[in-house]
Amino acid sequence: MPSPRSPQSPQSGKQRDAFFDNAKYLAIVLVAIGHAWEPLKGDSRILEGVYTVVYTFHMPAFIIISGFFSRSFDMRPSRLKRLITGVAVPYILFETAYPLFKRVVDHDPGQEISLLDPWYLTWFLVALFLWRLTTPIWNLVRWPLPIALGLAMAASVTPEIGNDLDLQRVLQFLPYFVLGLCMKPEHFHMVRRRSVRIASVPVFAVALAVGWWAVPRMNTAWFYHRDAAQELGVQWWVGPVMVLAMFGCSLVLTACFFAWVPRRHLWFTALGAGTLYGYLLHGFVVKAGEYRGWFEHDWLHRPLGQIFVSAVAAVVVTLLCTKPVQRVFRFAMEPKMEWAFKQDAAQLARDRRQNENGESGGNPGKSDKSDSTRETARV
Repeated sequence: MPSPRSPQSPQSGKQRDAFFDNAKYLAIVLVAIGHAWEPLKGDSRILEGVYTVVYTFHMPAFIIISGFFSRSFDMRPSRLKRLITGVAVPYILFETAYPLFKRVVDHDPGQEISLLDPWYLTWFLVALFLWRLTTPIWNLVRWPLPIALGLAMAASVTPEIGNDLDLQRVLQFLPYFVLGLCMKPEHFHMVRRRSVRIASVPVFAVALAVGWWAVPRMNTAWFYHRDAAQELGVQWWVGPVMVLAMFGCSLVLTACFFAWVPRRHLWFTALGAGTLYGYLLHGFVVKAGEYRGWFEHDWLHRPLGQIFVSAVAAVVVTLLCTKPVQRVFRFAMEPKMEWAFKQDAAQLARDRRQNENGESGGNPGKSDKSDSTRETARV
């Protein structure tokens, strides 16, 4: 069984691990389908039950993978530069684009643009930026996961945190990222065993039954991790209890999800490299549907219509992860922005030394290995 390795970009020359690309693609499909279900789920208890089960594990799975491939993040200039161009800049662009889109499509000239109040999907970019910046701290402390859980529990009873940068979500989802930082390849080997795949079938069956039972009894907002307990109209102590309960349920279902992720290269494996594109772009399609009333047709609220909407969402997000779409939107997702950064003197010296060795009869085909390996733990 091959050990999971960080998915690598073509520039790095290292092979990507099919398991993680497959997991990212399947997770983003579930994210898109879940967003497409939101306008429909109120009419079907079964659909809302499935919705709650999916929301229990799809973002935790994403975040755990992001944490796993952030383990080597440090404050080297090359990695900070990648963090800025690959996370901060897309956040600024899409945090501006979504409100402008609403102004035009929904004819809402009063929609404001605010970089402090993440809009719809952009909260994840804020979270990923802050989580990555704190990675050296989590790698330093002795008990990172208990501390992260403590912070999440404290956030769940602190409504004063407010909505700036969606810090409630940043803190309440933090344990999943820290868990990813703590994980090793052998942990993924454990959940990919045949016995776990078999056990995951009854686990998911029970989860679906519990999800159906919980629809009239539980507030779906708990799955979004964006509110404190007091804001959900319950006693303060319910917040920490729900953080721990949701964390446990999410880990079980995420392990079951990983157990069924294929390990070999399939037709959609390459799409795993473009899941951030699918994530950020599919929101425009979903919001256009809401603004234009596409989801208001009665037949879409029936079982066949719900299946149709699910299939369309899966196809759309799949297309948005493809190479042509990546080429078109790379300027927004992965801008180079060399003009914005100082030159790395150490790298320039290495390049100069390499050129001199080549001119003096050294082996021109042999190049120094740079420490500026790109961070590729992208969603």
